[in-house]
Amino acid sequence: MIEFHPAKPQDIAAIVSLVNQTYRGEQSRLGWTTEADLLDGLRTDQAHMASLVNAQDSRVLLAKQGDELLGSILLEYLADSEAVELGMFAVAPSLQNRGIGKQLLAYAESFALNQWRPQRLILEVIPCRQELISFYQRRGYQFNGASQPFPVNPELWRPKREGLTLACMEKRID
Repeated sequence: MIEFHPAKPQDIAAIVSLVNQTYRGEQSRLGWTTEADLLDGLRTDQAHMASLVNAQDSRVLLAKQGDELLGSILLEYLADSEAVELGMFAVAPSLQNRGIGKQLLAYAESFALNQWRPQRLILEVIPCRQELISFYQRRGYQFNGASQPFPVNPELWRPKREGLTLACMEKRID
């Protein structure tokens, strides 16, 4: 049975490994969420993840089966815009297409609503990731017109393509 709960400091190393395997490198190609053709390097590191796990207005939520980490997702409360931003959504590449991501996203949305009562949930996607966009659209997320250049972080990652951007999707809470 899959259990969902917030991460603790002792989970940081496993989360970093999962997120990096899901997004980058050859291991990520086992799943459909890979960014290996778009970016080189790491998605996160221990220090960055520790800051997120320990921050007051963020939560990293986990999907686990026993001691095995199946997935994780970051929630960051943006008080000034009454929104919760979702990010670093990862399911182990070898376990994708089994419904774990759908369950984890539903848990994350419920957690965000109970914890912070936001007006909307937001996330950013690379516009050429159509399969990912379709996944979010089936769950009620729509583009809101906002976009920005892909962030630069040469200590962790390097773009393989020029001109990458992030487009914002949101789900309004009524």
